[in-house]
Amino acid sequence: MTAVRLPRALPRLPRLLALRPAVRPVLCLLPLALVLVVAVRHRSVLAEGFGQLRSAEWPWLVAAAGATCLTWVAAAVTRQGAVMERLPARRLLATQFAAGAANHLLPTGLGAGAVNLRFMTVCGVPLARSSAALALYLLAEAVARTALLLGLLIAFPGALRIDGLVPDGAVGPLLLGVALALCAALTVLALVRRLRAAVFSFLRTAFGEARSVHARPSRALALWGGSLAFPLLQAAGLASVGRALGLPVSPTHMMIAYLAATIAVAMVPTPGGLGSVEAALVVALVAAGGPVAVATAVVLAYRIITVWVPLLPGALTLGALVRWKVI
Repeated sequence: MTAVRLPRALPRLPRLLALRPAVRPVLCLLPLALVLVVAVRHRSVLAEGFGQLRSAEWPWLVAAAGATCLTWVAAAVTRQGAVMERLPARRLLATQFAAGAANHLLPTGLGAGAVNLRFMTVCGVPLARSSAALALYLLAEAVARTALLLGLLIAFPGALRIDGLVPDGAVGPLLLGVALALCAALTVLALVRRLRAAVFSFLRTAFGEARSVHARPSRALALWGGSLAFPLLQAAGLASVGRALGLPVSPTHMMIAYLAATIAVAMVPTPGGLGSVEAALVVALVAAGGPVAVATAVVLAYRIITVWVPLLPGALTLGALVRWKVI
């Protein structure tokens, strides 16, 4: 792999990531406090979601829970595929479980990213390469999710009724906003020399890491296989809950609705997508042909299984990993 000279600021980052002994006990308890705050804020959603589960067909709920558990395995496989070093398998899997809880307590992606970045640096992966592996994971997951959605839409072109979902005249301003944001970013990059040097250094490291990973078939298979399995398992969980509550939409169409909704809210900076994901899923399921009331019940029950039930044990696992200095 090509050696890359890091900017002066980067060598200081490992010291910032190092947790002082006095801070570690506080960090062990912080996830539990955040869980309590989030649960209190969403207590009405919790009560209604658990109420929906009482009338569901339990075999399908068990299938949804099984698919949810397998998503952590898929995430662990993908994380291993994004880095050349062999990571300890059990700690890697536990870290993905804990990262899921962190992701629902912090703005989208930040919680899981911070947990995994810390885990890789503790395992001896240099910070620059850990960041590159994290970026490669996010890119692979986004590409796989989008490719799955496009492939399913081609195979089932009538799966979503998109008429009325996008307000008239909204596409133009949205594209204009994206173009302006991109131009602003490029302008700042061109004017700020230090930022430009740091970005180019990171890109060189990221491309080098990507070449190394794809030069090993086992790593490439883990990266892309896990990236495809992760959203498929998530979508299968929603389809199972839909069957459990009798939603009159085919499982394939429910999976398409899930992929479309999660891609649509990927840029919404809310903790774990709380609120935004629920709204997008209801809209997508209705667009797939489901009644509003049943679609709402399905989404609430699905989020109970995938978010709220694992949240407390995930936070406990996160605190334990901090205490045991795994992260």
